[in-house]
Amino acid sequence: MTLTPEQFNKIALKEDLKDFAKSAEIQQMKNEILASNDKLSKKIDNIEHAFVSNLAAPDRFEKRLTRIEKHLELSSIVDY
Repeated sequence: MTLTPEQFNKIALKEDLKDFAKSAEIQQMKNEILASNDKLSKKIDNIEHAFVSNLAAPDRFEKRLTRIEKHLELSSIVDY
């Protein structure tokens, strides 16, 4: 089989192949990216949990203050 000059120029040379990442290097990079994504996902979950907790906090505090006011027989400063 004879190669045309165009086909010959498309053949990858040894020097060209040195630039390609080896499969082990690609796997390592993939693992690092996935580990990073897992860490970010965990941080986002923690932020969401804290956000929900903060949304519920005023209701808890209001109930507690109401109980304390009743116990101390105080009247509310502000009526809602």
